[in-house]
Amino acid sequence: MSKILFFAGSAREQSFTKKLAKAAHKLALEKDADATFIDLRDYPMPLYDGDLEDNEGLPKNAAVLKKMFAEHDGFFIVTPEYNSSLPPLLKNTIDWISRPNPANPDMADPYKGKTAAIAAASPGGLGGMRVLVPFRMLLGNIGVHVMPTQVSVNFVSQAFNEDGNLANEAQIGLLNAALDELISTTKALKASQN
Repeated sequence: MSKILFFAGSAREQSFTKKLAKAAHKLALEKDADATFIDLRDYPMPLYDGDLEDNEGLPKNAAVLKKMFAEHDGFFIVTPEYNSSLPPLLKNTIDWISRPNPANPDMADPYKGKTAAIAAASPGGLGGMRVLVPFRMLLGNIGVHVMPTQVSVNFVSQAFNEDGNLANEAQIGLLNAALDELISTTKALKASQN
C-alpha cells in the first residue's frame, strides 16, 4: 500500500490551512489510505544558510523530515498565500529536505518520482489560487508529479463546521476528487516502479 504524508505550510496553532490538511487526512483515512499527518510546528529549523550547512551539516529536524519524506510515496500539501506566493516556512522546509545528508548519503531523493496534491486556503474570494501556480512549478522542478486537480478554499474563516470538516458541498467534492486522484495515481506509480 502506498503511504501519503499530509501537512500544511503554517505553524500557527489555529491555522486554517492546518485545518484543511487535517480534514483531508481524515477523508483519506475514510478511504482506507495509509495516511500520516504531521505539523511543521513540531520540526523547527533555521532559515536555510549554506554556511550553516557547511559548518554544522543538516539540522536534526531536517534529517528527520527528509527520512519521513523519503518513506512516503506521496504528499498532500496545503499552503497559505503570502503576497501571492509561498510562505517562508513551507519554502524553507522544502529547501532543507532537498539538501544531501552526509550522515546518510545513500538516502534516496525524497522528492523524485513522488506524487503530490496541492491545496490552498485564504480569507479572500480567490482562495489562495495565486500561490498554487508557483507551488506547482516548484514541486514539478524537483521531480514531483503534481495532480491536475487542486483544491482552493475561499472565505476560509467560514469554511469549516464545528467538527473540523468542510461545510461547502462543492469544496468537499473538490477535496474528494483531489484525494481520489492522489491515492490512485500514487498506487499506480508505486506499482510501476516495483
